Amino acid sequence: MSNETPVVHSDPEILSGTPVFVGTRVPVRSLLTTLRAAIPSTSFSDSFLSVRREQAIAALELGREA
Repeated sequence: MSNETPVVHSDPEILSGTPVFVGTRVPVRSLLTTLRAAIPSTSFSDSFLSVRREQAIAALELGREA
């Protein structure tokens, strides 16, 4: 994904402003919780079909850069 393409956004009208993947209502924290619990990333992918693999990777890279 391009650095210009938004991956995560926060909107007070969506989950009270919780950061979510763009185009979804899937909180980014769901991915982080999955990884922290050492659950295979395929489990996240299977649970949240609306989040593309590229989005998840880009979100993790954003977090690393922050």
